[in-house]
Amino acid sequence: MTTILMVGTRKGLWIGTSEDRQDWSFTGPHHDMEEVYSGLVDTRGATPRLFSGSSSSWLGPQLRWSDDLGATWHETPNGAIRFPEGAGATVERIWQIVPGVGDGVLHAGTEPGAVFTSTDGGANFALEEGLWNHPQRPEWGEGFGGQAFHTVLPHPTDPNSITAAISTGGVYRTTDGGASWNARNHGIRADFLPEDQRYPEFGQCVHKVTRHPSRPERLYLQNHGGVYRSDDEGGSWTSIGDALPSDFGFPIVVHPHRPDTIWVFPLAGGEEGRYPPQGQARVWRSDDAGDSWSSYDVGLPADFYVGVMRDAMCVDSHDPAGLYFGARNGSVWASSDDGETWSQIVANLPDVMTVKVGVA
Repeated sequence: MTTILMVGTRKGLWIGTSEDRQDWSFTGPHHDMEEVYSGLVDTRGATPRLFSGSSSSWLGPQLRWSDDLGATWHETPNGAIRFPEGAGATVERIWQIVPGVGDGVLHAGTEPGAVFTSTDGGANFALEEGLWNHPQRPEWGEGFGGQAFHTVLPHPTDPNSITAAISTGGVYRTTDGGASWNARNHGIRADFLPEDQRYPEFGQCVHKVTRHPSRPERLYLQNHGGVYRSDDEGGSWTSIGDALPSDFGFPIVVHPHRPDTIWVFPLAGGEEGRYPPQGQARVWRSDDAGDSWSSYDVGLPADFYVGVMRDAMCVDSHDPAGLYFGARNGSVWASSDDGETWSQIVANLPDVMTVKVGVA
């Protein structure tokens, strides 16, 4: 089987392929000089379809797709993902593109903070107006990276249930197909607020949320300060980051076959340098849903003073699982043994924003 890796950067997209996860071949840049914040290797069809969400300073955002591993690309007029007339907003970036429940269903998260849904394989998208018109939306803040729905998690079996997260608004969930959305942030702290206001109903700076399809009620969350687990689909959250060297970071990834195994890439806190503690690249893994943690750095560099962004770490479906991350110095690292040993598979790319993988 072929492992396909999409590496989106601030100046284009690179596509890697490997038959053994040891030797890699890369093509690129695709969409040269465009910011690529989102990607998807959609393996639901007979052949893999690659989706790339890019943004040009001249032409704006565009969702493109390729059925031949990037040899040719297709796009729709005006970028496919756009606000309807009268919404009073324009899509600036596509931060997330994920498969939904059902053939041809896709969900996208954008900046400004909105979620869109396509039922025709990405040709057309409709705004989730229940979320866009949420009464709390005017009070959502904006993180340093912008206000964007960077996480969209369709329930694996219920097409009416979606969990989404935004910086800085927090976690929201719909159970009625998008007609209504409820804040799901109980127990997540907001360190940037006064002491007596640090657990608000909404307004948390959530960095990423993930879950395993076999246990959809359990969610894992990396916050701007704090790593959390929820066992009731976001109804309440419990801190699981106390044993980590820092509870600040951006990505959080769940194992493809073991719902209790997760990985994070801690960085020094938000008030310090946003690079790994002591400048040593380390991936931390928990095999008991966050009750304990172990670090892995074999093959990873010291003197690593760069960060890893929220969508720049991912896992493939092999067994043992392959783990991948890209850094802001343009290096991409891979492990084929559940994250225990690492090697660099490409270097000297532009600033890496997203890394996505699929197996076909």
